[in-house]
Amino acid sequence: MGIPVKLEVFEGPLDLLLHLIDKNKVDIYDIPIVEITNQYMEYIRAMNREDLNIMSEFLLMAATLLDIKCRMLLPKEVNEEGEEEDPRQELVEQLLQYKMYKYMAYELRDRQVDADYVMYKPPTLPDEVREYAEPVDLEQLLGGLTLQKLHAVFQDVMKRQENKIDPVRSKFGKIEKEEVPLPAKMEYVEEYAKTHNRFSFRQLLEKQKSKMHVVVTFLAILEMMKMGMIRVEQEQTCGEIMIESQM
Repeated sequence: MGIPVKLEVFEGPLDLLLHLIDKNKVDIYDIPIVEITNQYMEYIRAMNREDLNIMSEFLLMAATLLDIKCRMLLPKEVNEEGEEEDPRQELVEQLLQYKMYKYMAYELRDRQVDADYVMYKPPTLPDEVREYAEPVDLEQLLGGLTLQKLHAVFQDVMKRQENKIDPVRSKFGKIEKEEVPLPAKMEYVEEYAKTHNRFSFRQLLEKQKSKMHVVVTFLAILEMMKMGMIRVEQEQTCGEIMIESQM
């Protein structure tokens, strides 16, 4: 006998299956697949066949139920651990997961409805209350204070300040940023090349007084190579790099 249900009541095939399980008062872990499938197919026959998108979802579940129904009639399969497999297991897991999400959606909806009844009022404290400050009783605050106690507090504060000082870094002087202009370094290399004509790259870098000068000198060499002012050659791999003036 068919169940008089309407399509708009259910959000999908899983929703319909949960309805049939609740209506028949059966255990979701032990679904009477034959009875539930027959009732499900009865609902399919009463569906509005104009909506193909919804119809396809319900037909897919109908095919799944029929497949489970056929597998229930066959001898049960045994897994690698020697246990019999239940053809309904995958469907039960889907129903449990859908049921959990459905209850979560109901909970969120109820919280949203309850939130509509919550009212907030901005603070309206008078200026006199906001500006009020409790008077300080100096006699009570300084009661029992002596010069000896003040001296002890002062010594404790000074000791904490000394502990904050890094004994190593405190001996360093002020570190200032060293600026080495690239044009000035190019003029230096140009004058050096005019007096030496051919020299090694290592020899040029050893004459620099800091890492910043070494870096800018290297950039100057690259720029002058691109401009054709010097020529760089290396006869052997990892050998000495020689620079020759082209000016």
